[in-house]
Amino acid sequence: MYRVAALLLGVSSVYAQNLSSPQDLLKEAIAFQQAGKLDNAIHDYRLLLDKYPDIPEIRSNLGTALAAQGRYTEAVAEYEHALRLKPDKQVRLNLALAYYKSADLVRAADILKDLHDKEPSNVQVITVLADCYLRLGKNKELVDLLTPVQRGDPENRTFNYLLGTALVRDGQAAKGQLIIDKILRNGDSAEARLLMGTTKFMVNDFSGALIDFQKAVELNPNLPDVYSYYGLALLATGDQAGAEKAFRRELKSNPNNFNANLRMGVLLRQDDQNEQALKYLQHALQVRPGDPGVRYQIAALELSQGEVEKAARDLEALVKESPQFTEAHVSLATAYYRQKRKADGDRERAVVARLNAARQAKEPAAKAQ
Repeated sequence: MYRVAALLLGVSSVYAQNLSSPQDLLKEAIAFQQAGKLDNAIHDYRLLLDKYPDIPEIRSNLGTALAAQGRYTEAVAEYEHALRLKPDKQVRLNLALAYYKSADLVRAADILKDLHDKEPSNVQVITVLADCYLRLGKNKELVDLLTPVQRGDPENRTFNYLLGTALVRDGQAAKGQLIIDKILRNGDSAEARLLMGTTKFMVNDFSGALIDFQKAVELNPNLPDVYSYYGLALLATGDQAGAEKAFRRELKSNPNNFNANLRMGVLLRQDDQNEQALKYLQHALQVRPGDPGVRYQIAALELSQGEVEKAARDLEALVKESPQFTEAHVSLATAYYRQKRKADGDRERAVVARLNAARQAKEPAAKAQ
C-alpha cells in the first residue's frame, strides 16, 4: 500500500488547482489516506487513474481506501484490475479480505486456501481462512487446517477455540472435549461454555445446552455465534419468542450469521411474513451458497405462495443434488399433485416411503450403539 509508481516519475501535468504534477497528486492522495480523509484520497486516486489507468499500485491503493469505507464491491473491482496488471501477494490477500467482509466467503476461502498453500505459516491467512470454513460449515476442512497449527502452537486460544468448535460440530465429541478441557484450564470462559453447550446440543441434550449457552451469554455477550446457538436451544426447548429475540441480537452484531438468518427466515415464514422471511433466507444462501436446507425453505415458501411451477423446479434440482433429503421429496410430491401430475407425485411418495423405511431400519442399530 502507498507505493509510488515509477511510471509517474518525470511526467508533468496539471491535475488539481494547486498541484503541478502527478507526483504531487499521488503524494497528496497518500497523505489523505494516511490521515483517514478517504473521500479526498479516493478523489485524487481517480483523477490519476483517468490519465494513467494501468498503474496497479494506484488501483490497489484506491481499493484499500474504498474497503476502509465499507465499499467492498468497488474495492474488489479495483483489486482485480490491479492483479490483472501485475500479480501481487498482498493485493490478493486484500482481495480475499474484501470478499470476506462482504460475506462472499466462498471466493474469499478459495483465494486464502491458495495463499495458505504457498505460505503455510501466515497467521492472518490461517485465521481468516479458518473463520471462512467455520461460517461455511466446512468443519472437516477446518480440522485439517488447524490440527497441524495447533500442534505447533498448543496454547493459542483462538486456534484452540476454532479447532474445538470444528471438532464438536463435525461430531468428533471426544477430540473436541480434549480441546474444551485445555480451554477450561484457564478458567471458566464464554468460549468453553459455548463449546460445551454445542456438544450437548449435538446429542439432543437441549436443556443442558441451554444452561451452558446462558452462561456463555453472561460471560461474553459479544462472542460470535453465542446468541445464535442460544436461540437454537431456546427454540428446541419451546421458547419461540425468546429464540427470535436471540437471533435478532446475533444479527445485530453479526448480520452474516448463517444459522440466525436461516432460523429467522423459517420463523417468519411460519408467521406468514413471507417477504421478510425471503430476505433472511436469501442472505443465508449468500453466506452458504447452495446450502440444501436454505434452498428447501425457499422452495417451501414459493409453494406456500402458490408459485408451484417455480417451487417444483427448485425442488427437482434439490433432490437431484441431495437425493436423501426426505422433506424435499415430500414437498416435491405436493407440488406435482397441485400441478395435476399424479404419476410424478406418486413416484415421489414412493421415494419418501423408501427413505423412511431405510431410516427406520437403521434406528435400532443406532440406538444400540
